[in-house]
Amino acid sequence: MKDHPKVNFGKTGIILVNLGTPDSTNWLDIRKYLKEFLSDRRVIELNPIIWQIILNLFILTFRPSKTAKAYKEIWMKEENMSPLRYYTQNQTMKLKNKINDKNVIVEFAMRYGNPSIKNVLTKMQNYGCENLIILPLYPQYAAATTATVCDEVYRTLMKTRWQPSLQIIPHYESEPLYIDALVKSIENKISSINWKPDLIVASYHGIPKRYFEKGDPYHCYCHKTTRLVKEKFSKVPIETTFQSRFGPQEWLQPYTDKTLEKLPSEGKKNILVICPGFSADCVETLEEIAIQGRESFLGAGGLNFDVVPCLNDNDDHIKLIGTLVERYIVSK
Repeated sequence: MKDHPKVNFGKTGIILVNLGTPDSTNWLDIRKYLKEFLSDRRVIELNPIIWQIILNLFILTFRPSKTAKAYKEIWMKEENMSPLRYYTQNQTMKLKNKINDKNVIVEFAMRYGNPSIKNVLTKMQNYGCENLIILPLYPQYAAATTATVCDEVYRTLMKTRWQPSLQIIPHYESEPLYIDALVKSIENKISSINWKPDLIVASYHGIPKRYFEKGDPYHCYCHKTTRLVKEKFSKVPIETTFQSRFGPQEWLQPYTDKTLEKLPSEGKKNILVICPGFSADCVETLEEIAIQGRESFLGAGGLNFDVVPCLNDNDDHIKLIGTLVERYIVSK
């Protein structure tokens, strides 16, 4: 038809999705981010009416100040962004350079905050992406992380007239390149310090224990990753723990903070921590572990404490990400 609107087509879109980050460290931006995050019913599985009262009257009144303080400790002032955004941007740029195909569009989105999944999906549609590959940057699947990315993608596509083909990569906890990258990161860190660890603590983000009891496989995936790392690295014992618990209910144990407090009394005074479940350094790794964890461990009588950086935008990680997504790129 002569008056047919121009339609872009023939492209493949790759979207890397991470948890999210506030736009700044000011109170309102932190509150906005927390409200979106803590309103997700995959994250907080409580009666929504009761939870919204608790959230809006209490948590969003007091918690933003505490969270802002944590973000200020790790905020990248020169770049004016959080490390999570910085590394996710770099991962996207390096993946784009690695693929180097004009028919493949690579973008990143955040589940909470900006850029939103909805806006990035709209951008992909405008580019003419008929095939979409979504990689949630959570190696170990959990309903509160990977599944909620899927929820938001599906919600957005439900309103789309011309829907693309869709592939969501759900988890990669045992991918050989991932395990190799973790082992190499441990070896690199050990070679850079002048003491030998008595123990390596593999700290994963926790989830409430009842989520696990309802059938969430996350706990098993975390232990699987640790087991595979231990099979390739046996010079130092490795123990799995869980961090970042929120609220009064029981979460997956052992807790990272309690473990760090008791290790010196058990004679383990030289500790290395790695956070395999985080694809980029963030407030949980840099403030909760590298700052708070260090203080509590040394305060309990520990001698040496260090943290293995997340895989971030290093070459091993980009190779892994590229391998995961390239399996689903449709060649023309």
